[in-house]
Amino acid sequence: MAYASRIMNHSKKLRDVPNILRYRHGGLVRWFSNEALGKREEILKARNHVNVAAEKGSFSCTANGPVSSLGIFKRHVSTMIMRSGNPMLAPVAGSQVHSRRAFSADSGLPPHQEIGMPSLSPTMTEGNIARWLKKEGDKISPGEVLCEVETDKATVEMECMEEGFLAKIVKGDGAKEIKVGEIIAITVEDEEDIGKFKDYSPSASGADAAPPKEPSSSAPPPPAKEAVEEPVSSPAPKTPKLTPASSEDRIFASPLAKKLAEEHKVSLSEIKGTGPDGRIVKADIEDYLASRGKEVSAPAPRTKAGVADAALDYVDIPHTQIRKVTAARLLLSKQTVPHYYLTVDTRVDKLMELRSQLNSLQEASGGKRISVNDLVIKAVALALKKVPQCNSSWNDTYTRQYKNVNINVAVQTDNGLYVPVIRDADKKGLSAIGEEVKHLAQKARDNSLKPEDYEGGTFTVSNLGGPFGVKQFCAIVNPPQAGILAVGSAEKRVVPGSGPDAYSFASFMAVTLSCDHRVIDGAIGAEWLKAFKGYIENPESMLL
Repeated sequence: MAYASRIMNHSKKLRDVPNILRYRHGGLVRWFSNEALGKREEILKARNHVNVAAEKGSFSCTANGPVSSLGIFKRHVSTMIMRSGNPMLAPVAGSQVHSRRAFSADSGLPPHQEIGMPSLSPTMTEGNIARWLKKEGDKISPGEVLCEVETDKATVEMECMEEGFLAKIVKGDGAKEIKVGEIIAITVEDEEDIGKFKDYSPSASGADAAPPKEPSSSAPPPPAKEAVEEPVSSPAPKTPKLTPASSEDRIFASPLAKKLAEEHKVSLSEIKGTGPDGRIVKADIEDYLASRGKEVSAPAPRTKAGVADAALDYVDIPHTQIRKVTAARLLLSKQTVPHYYLTVDTRVDKLMELRSQLNSLQEASGGKRISVNDLVIKAVALALKKVPQCNSSWNDTYTRQYKNVNINVAVQTDNGLYVPVIRDADKKGLSAIGEEVKHLAQKARDNSLKPEDYEGGTFTVSNLGGPFGVKQFCAIVNPPQAGILAVGSAEKRVVPGSGPDAYSFASFMAVTLSCDHRVIDGAIGAEWLKAFKGYIENPESMLL
């Protein structure tokens, strides 16, 4: 019955049929009984309003008024809630979208659908609206992109799943920190209903509002309803918080305010706090001293620092979602993951020669050039296949060892740090790895990565040597992974020979492996570095 009601609810031709189905089984009996043949119009007029919410499968009906011998309500049918699980919109990634279809006769609003901020990743609690691709009044069709949502990891497009019209944009372009499920737009089925949502606000929506109360003159209301109404009609009065000022031990003040008061011999009981819960802050002390005609100045040793701070010129840059998430994850990693670091120098002369030969072949065939980073990714993947203990992650009750070798590659952009993933890198050729890295890096710079472009990695590579010339550094493990390789720049060094005057020149590249000691023991990390170094110093073995 619930499924049939949802079909009727979405159909323009069958919109009046739920008037029959909104009553329980007893209501249907009465509808088709001989006594009610002449009273169907009266029953239809008894409805008050209907709200349809976003969950599926539950019906509830409440009413007041006299009850017949069959247990059927004769008058004042007040509400019926039919929950529907047919979302109007869904993101490209297939994540959950909060939407609900609402009817409200009391507010004069026609049938409409409230579109909520979707949850586009497991860690997402809020998002931003990057931009709307549709305007208010536009017709929307299945498959069309409605807007772009900036999540904690990327910018994802939201596509329409049903036909209709965009009646109201609740959260416009650039709206920040919108909680998951919070309403961002309203859609309607009929174009003539668009203008009725010009002054719509989510707080006025009838989805969460209580139904209006109607007095009953023919019979007293049921006792259960009285018990519900009593606490609503006489709520307990809220007692405002007062700032005690009778004794010093009950006065709340910040440490800086207390010190400033001591320096100027001011009693805190004479000052009214403007901070949270009446707390006295530094500004309160300064205002009090200014009202008494005193100069507020720092102690002599701090005068120069105070002048320097006042002369600072700065700009506050709001955090993006990717910046917030990166900061939170790196902090969590550094605080909870027991890091240790292993560094080794790898001789890269043969690697450079092989790269030069491969690029000559690539240019002759019209392919793209292969970078040192592409060769490093291939060597990392083969070393993980050789030492699978490093291709693992820590859980409270077990260590998960992955059979797939998916390498995340750190990419720095103007929007923040992204780590797109190269899946099954051990099975791909150097040319395929190079093309995929360039493609994903460009998507990261364009802020157009999809969740499948960065999720599912088992190991990470961060290279600051080639692009920036950094000699050596230690990277932070990217949870839940157990390792990350930091790649430095290559430099020429003098290599002593066998004789006193014998020497040669060679190029060396320093790499540092950061390990989660819960998963990778020191000897295992050293064994992995040995395998990696073997592939770098004998690169032909990677082609076998």
